[in-house]
Amino acid sequence: MRQSFSKILIDSFGVPEEDIKDAAQHKLNKGGSIGDILVMKKSITEKQLLVAYTFLYDLPIWAKLPPVSFGPEFTQKIPIQFLKQYRMVPIEKADSPEDSTGGRACVIAVNNPASLSPAEDLARLLEMEGCKLVLASRDSIASAINDWYDSANVNSAEQLVQDMEDDASGIMSEIEETADLLDDTSDAPIIKLVNHVISKAIKERASDIHMQPQHNSFKIRYRIDGILYDMLTPPKRVQPALISRIKIMAKLNIAEKRLPQDGRFEVRIGDQMVDLRVSTIPTSFGERIVMRLLSKSSSLLKLEDIGVPKDRLDSINRLIRNPNGIMLVTGPTGSGKTTTLYAVLTAINTPDINIITVEDPVEYQISGIGQIQVNSKIGLTFASGLRAILRQDPDVILIGEIRDQETAEIAIQSALTGHLVLSTLHTNDSAGTMTRLVDMGIEPFLISSSLLGIIAQRLVRVLCDECREPYVPDRSSLEGLGVDPDDFFSSGAVIYQQKGCHLCFNTGFRGRLGIYELMVLNDEIKSLIVKTSDANSIKKLAKKEGMVTLREDGIAKLLNGTTTIDEIIRVTHI
Repeated sequence: MRQSFSKILIDSFGVPEEDIKDAAQHKLNKGGSIGDILVMKKSITEKQLLVAYTFLYDLPIWAKLPPVSFGPEFTQKIPIQFLKQYRMVPIEKADSPEDSTGGRACVIAVNNPASLSPAEDLARLLEMEGCKLVLASRDSIASAINDWYDSANVNSAEQLVQDMEDDASGIMSEIEETADLLDDTSDAPIIKLVNHVISKAIKERASDIHMQPQHNSFKIRYRIDGILYDMLTPPKRVQPALISRIKIMAKLNIAEKRLPQDGRFEVRIGDQMVDLRVSTIPTSFGERIVMRLLSKSSSLLKLEDIGVPKDRLDSINRLIRNPNGIMLVTGPTGSGKTTTLYAVLTAINTPDINIITVEDPVEYQISGIGQIQVNSKIGLTFASGLRAILRQDPDVILIGEIRDQETAEIAIQSALTGHLVLSTLHTNDSAGTMTRLVDMGIEPFLISSSLLGIIAQRLVRVLCDECREPYVPDRSSLEGLGVDPDDFFSSGAVIYQQKGCHLCFNTGFRGRLGIYELMVLNDEIKSLIVKTSDANSIKKLAKKEGMVTLREDGIAKLLNGTTTIDEIIRVTHI
């Protein structure tokens, strides 16, 4: 059997015989399977290994696993560690007899078909006979396991809250973080509740978890697609224990309840790594906690993926390839400015360019780029970090945010001395940027000579494709948006509204997309900036020069069925 497996690897995938011998020796010394060792040493990919197993065992490969069809009652019989140790999960069951014994058939997905004995044990626990095996990747099996256990009734938040009624002791002890959030087998209901709240937030694509103490209640809320939703209201008496558990995980001082604290911790659910930034503040009714969730497994988005229209995309690509100047992204907190800047960096990141950033915080690691974390406690501010960056011979500088006159002055001087500077600013629209910079104390002639362009942006919620429904808007809604009702009805355009289904958390929306306003500073606009910083005058001239406003870009996304009238009005109400 071993020789035929080796022959498959050599003949089909060109694995050197020496690598197979080394893997066999590694197995002899430290255990494991030859296939896993070869994958670990990158002599073969996991996909190639699965194909080799199909030749050897005549088993099919399932590239995508369906949801587990076994009920949650089986999660009480089968430890999650057992399934993860042997990398297998039961997927499907059938009520029809498989053979003459009358047993019911089932399908078990495995990563290594050599684990026949554990698969038989699993079939016995499932009270099944004649189970068929299929092959699947590690990640898909881990995700299927986590989804099954996460959705099991035994872990429902309501049941966990009930369990806490009688559990008032032992919950303050520190417990070491486990490799996978769902692997924590502690019987303490408070720990189960915290794990459930975090895993549920990740599953529902929440960006923040809010824990808000009130006079006689305690609320847990999720921010999903920019909107806060009430998720759970545990009894007020569990508030101290739950907050203490979060503070322990974030390595904060649980005895200090009078001062704000900041911390962080990481969790892993299946193949997804998530970084949680924890902030606590004291309030009249107890400590309030907000956790920001940042997925470390998600890939960086490109400019074309975040909703930038083709015409503005071409203009942005021209601007960011200038050797010097300032490119600003503006908008309120949570409008996706950092994501846009990262997309710009991804577009220009090549080995021949030295890119250095100073950020607060560093949200995503980008290969080949030097990233500095601001730390005001030790005097490392945007301004001091920027001065240090200039001694590092950069070609491109990213400043997380221009907050004060000193940072703005250094940024402009950097742009004037041959650097491309990217940064963000808090203004309502692109024209308001000039007013803001002048208020900071920057001379208008410096602004006009250094600024290349300004992107103003907002995020609108995207309608769920599964449940959106067309409708005919009333005239007042169209007029409120700035659309002529007669022109709209005569055009035959179709727009949609939200409905809600299980896929979109019954909100009618799934995900967000940007709407953009791009002001390119041509000679006419630069001349006007030197004369006046009045935002209305600058905006009027920019529109005359062909600038598409935030509201106009929003209307375009409304007419192509991406979002709703209410969303456009909500985010462009300037």
